[in-house]
Amino acid sequence: MNTKILKALEFDKVKMQFAHFLQSEQGKMELNDLLPMTNQEKIERSFAEIADVAQIFQEYASFGFGHSQDISESLRRLELGADLNIQELLAVKRILQMSAELKDFYDNLENVDLQTLDYLFEKVETFPDLQGSLQAINDGGFIEDFASPELIKIRHHIHQNEQQIRQILQEMLKKQGDLLAENLIASRSGRSVLPVKNTYRHRIAGVVHDISASGNTVYIEPRAVVNLNEEMTQARADERHEMTRILHDLSDRLRSQTKIIGNNAWLLGHIDFVRGKYLYMRENQASLPSLTTDQTIRLLSVRHPLLSNPIANDLHFEHDTTAILITGPNTGGKTIMLKTLGITQLMAQSGLPILADEGSKVAVFKDIFADIGDEQSIEQSLSTFSSHMTHIVEILQRANKDSLVLFDELGAGTDPQEGAALAMSILEHLRLSDIKTMITTHYPELKAYGIETEFVENASMEFDMVTLSPTYHFMQGVPGRSNAFEIARRLGLSEIIVAEAENLTNTDSDVNKIIERLENQAIESRRRLDNIREVEQENLKFNRAVKKLYNEFSHAQDKELRKAQLKAQEIVDKALAESDFILKNLQDKAQLKPHEVIEAKGKLKKLAPEIDLSKNKVLKKAKKKRAAKVGDDIIVSSYGQKGTLTKRFKDGRWEAQVGLIKMTLQESEFDLVKSDKAQASQKKQAHLVTRTSQKAPSARLDLRGKRYEEAMQELDEFIDQALLNNMAQVDIIHGIGTGVIRDGVTKYLRRNKQVKEFGYAPQNAGGSGATIVTFK
Repeated sequence: MNTKILKALEFDKVKMQFAHFLQSEQGKMELNDLLPMTNQEKIERSFAEIADVAQIFQEYASFGFGHSQDISESLRRLELGADLNIQELLAVKRILQMSAELKDFYDNLENVDLQTLDYLFEKVETFPDLQGSLQAINDGGFIEDFASPELIKIRHHIHQNEQQIRQILQEMLKKQGDLLAENLIASRSGRSVLPVKNTYRHRIAGVVHDISASGNTVYIEPRAVVNLNEEMTQARADERHEMTRILHDLSDRLRSQTKIIGNNAWLLGHIDFVRGKYLYMRENQASLPSLTTDQTIRLLSVRHPLLSNPIANDLHFEHDTTAILITGPNTGGKTIMLKTLGITQLMAQSGLPILADEGSKVAVFKDIFADIGDEQSIEQSLSTFSSHMTHIVEILQRANKDSLVLFDELGAGTDPQEGAALAMSILEHLRLSDIKTMITTHYPELKAYGIETEFVENASMEFDMVTLSPTYHFMQGVPGRSNAFEIARRLGLSEIIVAEAENLTNTDSDVNKIIERLENQAIESRRRLDNIREVEQENLKFNRAVKKLYNEFSHAQDKELRKAQLKAQEIVDKALAESDFILKNLQDKAQLKPHEVIEAKGKLKKLAPEIDLSKNKVLKKAKKKRAAKVGDDIIVSSYGQKGTLTKRFKDGRWEAQVGLIKMTLQESEFDLVKSDKAQASQKKQAHLVTRTSQKAPSARLDLRGKRYEEAMQELDEFIDQALLNNMAQVDIIHGIGTGVIRDGVTKYLRRNKQVKEFGYAPQNAGGSGATIVTFK
């Protein structure tokens, strides 16, 4: 489709009205690239997607998944072998989280029958391992201590050094405070220093790092902390190096999945775009039109999207109608009606809802052409008429029966008689070529053309003779009439002058009376139609309310049924207990045979109703809400580290990715992380928490199948991490017997002064055993 029409009808301004409803950068990019389509199936699919989202909002009024950034450039850099920085990784992390949330939402979707969007929801893939790894970077852009065992060591060392330096400097503040310009610890070039009075600079041995502008204060690093500060500088460098390594490791983990992650980002953006179209439709009382195959257009209460408080009008462009001529004086809204038809077609063919009532229909044109507004080509030194005619010639050369043509004031800008003749000739050419055309004109000659010519229809804009102002109501089938003489009379012009003017123009008063009668009939028809529409809207609201009440009743019914079943079960249990007592007494007294007693009890048990809870929606939803599943974000209870569940074992335990480390946890050893919305009002959790009296998760290290050097290195890192996280006990799995690995573990534990005791325990007969370690 030609791009000139998009500019002429201000399509970009219309698109910007949708941007307000979008949450994702990807969705905004899709909106920016949106162009009208000519494939009917694609347009209908776009409408079906919006209808699906409308269904979702009926059941889930808060449907949405938050803001996200465009990650296409970051993924491209990954494919080229580059590493991502923290902000880029956070953007990818957000996409992975949103993917998991969207998948979870779709899995729990109820009472919604999706026709089109289900295919997109099912295409979203989740990556629990990558989600867990990216928990190493919190939402504030800080790399967490648990990102790697080495980072924990380095930061622990930094913390100890900082405390030691502060302790030494605090002691000096107390003892030598009279030598200082200020009683505080300052910092220069990353070193902790003291502000010493210049007159006492030789009383404190150390390195001078700075002198104040006045020269009265010297900033000295005391000799007692020089070595500690050197260690601190080295530790900070080690920390930066380790963080760079972690970013490289995380980038490497993402690199092989860039295609799928990119596809996820597009799916999220597209669903957000469809959601935005629905929200626009809901807020602006828009609708989804049906598409015709015979170029029929029926717009009910159509409005222009760029006008504030626009007047709603009906427009019917039937299959056998080739042209509609809107006649009448200027300033009556003819051009607005022309533009309304054009922009409505562009919106519909772009898969956007249109500002019209339900039941509207649009056609699918291969191209739309328009010549609208006063244009004058200064560069080519062309007059307004010449400029318009140049454009019209181009349109006539390119238009065909699959086109829609819009002409504003056709033939204007030249001699009225010649302009009217030229306009009729152009219209006749378009009519014979079977090209849908709408024009506006103030030439009275074209009224007769519209009445006399087959497949051509007249129309006009209503004018209020009481207020002497246009109402902007479109009257189809009624040609425009001149109101100049009547307006002149009402404004006080002499009746003699007006009568003389009417005689000079040979006005046919009968024609004007007929037009006036048609106008009145059109106004009455519109009034009745408005009443019918009000009734339809009330019925629509009533149907929605009934559906909502039905769903609420269905849920309430499930709850009440469950209560009744539990009550019935309670009564039957009580009855069975009493029957046991009675039968026992009867057996003792009447010497009943055992099989007769059993048969009697069986008959009593049949009184209990069978409770089938598999179809109870309330219980199903509650069960899904409680249950943990692969991909859920968690917090390990004992020391506050965030991770993601990646696997469930048959014995009920879970494997979790916590930063770059995998852990095995019982379900009681972690809590599920709530969604962003639920956490919005909660305070941010600390990175590390102290151990409580609750039992810590039993951290396990499996060394089976490892080489000796590899096993000893993993053992060293594992024990360090356990100590830093205040674990009371850990298990080390290795082969049964007195193997090399087990001997190495024993020697290591004997040397470690933090180990209180350890003991060996065989696990099973399959060749594995464990050393259980308890710390001081």
